[in-house]
Amino acid sequence: QVQLVESGGGLVQAGGSLRLSCAASRRTFSTTAMGWFRQAPGKEREFVAAIRWSGGSTFYANSVKGRFTISGDNAKNTVYLQMNSLNPEDTAVYYCAARTSYGSSSLQQRGAYNYWGQGTQVTVSS
Repeated sequence: QVQLVESGGGLVQAGGSLRLSCAASRRTFSTTAMGWFRQAPGKEREFVAAIRWSGGSTFYANSVKGRFTISGDNAKNTVYLQMNSLNPEDTAVYYCAARTSYGSSSLQQRGAYNYWGQGTQVTVSS
């Protein structure tokens, strides 16, 4: 069973930065894309960013575009999320996700992914 393990969450002041990391527990785990979602208290889980390994295309939610950067290493099944200019509205549990197929579902949809991490808390104080 493959696990996705997130790290890097924590408490930061508004305007600060954090870098999240996510790694698969098995090196031979083959993915076609990886992404980040977040869920704030009382809200649904929402798309944040994704990267498609073939071609290196990246995708962002409008709310984080220009502030967050997704990157990763396909060979290591590792993905990162650099978060800058954080504000209290970014407070949420951040989840890493992985897709192992070449399906047609948009990478912005939760259903496109078949593996999920346990989440890491990000809290931004004002």
